[in-house]
Amino acid sequence: MPTASPGAGRKSARSIRWRRQLPATMALLPAAIIVVVAYIGCMVWTVRLSFTSSKLLPKFDWVGLGQYQRLFANERFIVSIENLFIFGTLFIAGSLVLGFLLAVFIDQRIRAEGVFRTIYLYPHALSFIVTGLVWRWFLNPTYGLQEMVRNMGFETFTFDWIVSREMAIYTIVVAAIWQASGLVMAILLAGLRGIDQEIWKAVKVDGIPIWRVYWSVILPMLKPMVVTATVLLSLAVVKVYDIVVAMTQGGPGISTEVPAKFVMDHLFNRANVGLAMACATVMLLAVVVVISPWLYHQYGPRNRDKRA
Repeated sequence: MPTASPGAGRKSARSIRWRRQLPATMALLPAAIIVVVAYIGCMVWTVRLSFTSSKLLPKFDWVGLGQYQRLFANERFIVSIENLFIFGTLFIAGSLVLGFLLAVFIDQRIRAEGVFRTIYLYPHALSFIVTGLVWRWFLNPTYGLQEMVRNMGFETFTFDWIVSREMAIYTIVVAAIWQASGLVMAILLAGLRGIDQEIWKAVKVDGIPIWRVYWSVILPMLKPMVVTATVLLSLAVVKVYDIVVAMTQGGPGISTEVPAKFVMDHLFNRANVGLAMACATVMLLAVVVVISPWLYHQYGPRNRDKRA
C-alpha cells in the first residue's frame, strides 16, 4: 500500500496554512501598502533630501553632509537641542512622578473615584494648542496670575516666567506635565488594579512601611507600565511643537526653540528644504534611539523564547 512521503506532507501542511492565512493577509494588505508607501517611503524621501541643496523646492543633487554641517553650526538648532533635553528630562520625570502619585491616590478606593479620575484625565483630552493657549493666558503678567494676585493686595508679587529668557522653557514644562500626567495616571492605575490582593495582605502582616512597599514591591511590578508610559512621553518630547507655538512662539528671542519648530520654520517660512530635512533626519534618529530599548524589551530574544 503506497504511503505519502514526508516532503509531500510538509507541502500539504504549508498549503493548508497558506489557505487559512489568505483572508487575513488580504485584509492587512492595504494597511501594509500604506505603511510602506506613506511612512517608510516618506522617511526615505526625507533622508534623501537632507543630502541635497534643496531650497524652496526639492532637488536631487548631492551635497554630502553639507546640510548637517550647517545644521550643527546653527545656533538656533543648538539652542533647540538644549531646550529639548531640558524639556524632555523634566517633562518625563515630572509626568511619571505626578501620574504615579495620582494613581496611588485613586487606587485608595476613595469616594467619587470616577469624578477624580475624569478630572485628572480630562487635560489629556485637550490638544497641546488649547493647553498652550490656556497656560499662556494664565501666566501672562498683564492679565494672568500675577495681575490677579496683585489685585488681591500683594502689589509686589511677580511671576513673569513666560516672558523671561531663562525661565520660559520651564513654563512649557509645567503646562505639558499638567496635560500628560493624567495619561500616566491611567496607565499606572491599570497596573495597580492588577496587583494581587494577597500581596497587600502579606505586607500588612509583615508591618512593612507603606512607602517601602511601593518602592521595593509595587514599582518593580509596574515596570512594563512604566516603560510604556516612558516611551509614549519620550515620543511626545521628540515631536513637541504645538504647545511651544501656542505659549511662546519659540521666544523670547529663541529661548524656547525646539527641533520640530526649527523644521517647520525652515520648511515653510525660510525656504530651506535641505536644512529642514537634515533636522528632521536627526529627529528620526532620536526616535529610533528612544524606542530601540523598548523594542528590544518587547521583542528581544528573551520574550521571543517566552512567546515560543
